[in-house]
Amino acid sequence: MSEFDSEAYLNMELLRFTTAGSVDDGKSTLIGRLLYDSKSIFEDQLETIQRDSMRRGNEHIDLALVTDGLRAEREQGITIDVAYRYFATPKRKFIIADTPGHIQYTRNMVTGASTANLAVVLIDARLGVLEQTMRHSFIASLLQIPHLLVCINKMDLVDFDQIVFEKIKADFNKVSEKLAIKDARFIPISALFGDNVVHPSKNMDWFKGPTLLQLLESIDITSDRNTQDPRFPVQYVIRPQKPEFHDYRGYAGRTAGGNFKKGDAVTVLPSGINTRISSIDRYKETGDQVHVSESVTIQLEDNIDISRGDMIVGSDNQPQQSQEIDLMICWFNEKALQLSGKYALKHTTREVRVVIKSIQYKMDVNTLEENTEDKTIRMNDIGRIMIKTTKPIFFDPYTTNRITGSVIIIDEATNETLGAGMIL
Repeated sequence: MSEFDSEAYLNMELLRFTTAGSVDDGKSTLIGRLLYDSKSIFEDQLETIQRDSMRRGNEHIDLALVTDGLRAEREQGITIDVAYRYFATPKRKFIIADTPGHIQYTRNMVTGASTANLAVVLIDARLGVLEQTMRHSFIASLLQIPHLLVCINKMDLVDFDQIVFEKIKADFNKVSEKLAIKDARFIPISALFGDNVVHPSKNMDWFKGPTLLQLLESIDITSDRNTQDPRFPVQYVIRPQKPEFHDYRGYAGRTAGGNFKKGDAVTVLPSGINTRISSIDRYKETGDQVHVSESVTIQLEDNIDISRGDMIVGSDNQPQQSQEIDLMICWFNEKALQLSGKYALKHTTREVRVVIKSIQYKMDVNTLEENTEDKTIRMNDIGRIMIKTTKPIFFDPYTTNRITGSVIIIDEATNETLGAGMIL
């Protein structure tokens, strides 16, 4: 790849998407087909998959083996852990999170979907909308994934019938209305044979929409990030010990929301001191502005006591501050969440201690009902809780900003991640 091509590749837009669907709906096969037909599988990897397919007695290449990397996954024919795959087309770069369909791996799905711009929801054309479809759609809406592509798979097993497709589409639209899903699009596919995955299907000429890859390449994600509320969590204070940088004091981090420009009036939290941005520095260069998700070092006009965990925000646009936080929590650990239990909490770059004040309900992710009788939140459960932190945190609701609206709960003794929370 030439130097020009390398630079162009680095500057290409990145789309993160996750797959969701019931067991045997064909998620891994779909991703394998997507990579295979877009020529994104290396020859040696393809040869290994062909050998494994022959060893298993398959008549054709088993493309599910592209992502099912664990031995247990290959033996059982299921996805157990999140598998990440990277590929690119001339239009966009992609990171795929192939997540499990089993209810006992809900935490894995939450992990894989937490940073996704888009979710590909698979539905078996023979079975239609199931409880698992409701569960995966609920998690996608809970995590505020902006776009859903609903792929009605295995259309080859229903004779590519348009009536079947239209019925499932109508059934899912009822689910999306209940969950307030704003952008859901539908594609009839056969992942096994490649119909409407990368290339248009000759068997479904009644479908005039784009293929899956065409949608992935073209869907607009520029409005997915919060560009309105300037948020800059400080990750590190830079004080070079060199004579030429004797007075340099910079605050390094990644913009969690909005844009900052040189000269902007900003407020430093928690101190509440107001100042202005004097420079925005990148590696070997100084710029005039920084956009959301960019990593830079910010210098301020005034010398202020700032450390890791503080946040620089727009003076006229500040986040909420509180020690009492209302959360939706997904629990990852085998030990149940303890009422009045004490844990560590990480929010952006800020770490505080926290106590669980109350458990309001546990969500039945299959029926979408709130269970107020059994409030014990165990591994893979999702519930609503109230917590109190030892120090204030500076946050936006998760629906407004997925970065400043999310937290993780940690075991203070082992540093193990116990749960992931979305601030309401």
